Amino acid sequence: MKVNMQSVNFNADQKLIDFVQKRMDKLDQFYDKVISADVYLKLDNTSDKENKIFEARVSVPGDSFVVKKQCKTFEEGADCAASSLERQLKKRKEKLKSYL
Repeated sequence: MKVNMQSVNFNADQKLIDFVQKRMDKLDQFYDKVISADVYLKLDNTSDKENKIFEARVSVPGDSFVVKKQCKTFEEGADCAASSLERQLKKRKEKLKSYL
């Protein structure tokens, strides 16, 4: 799957980019028609500890899923968002199976 990644207000290191890529690639196990994913990593300018925003848009034929998570680390945000996307993709796959 093609993952387009943008980091806003900071430069993401290669380790983080590889982690997000690997986590998004796992979504192919749940729904094989995933076209691409757009990932936005943002830093919020607050003194709050949960100032890292992970936003992902996954495109599938005829639809797209958007998940936005705010966590302490980007890795935690990627895990939360990916598990949420897994549920959405499974649900979509089940809906499509019922039509066949």
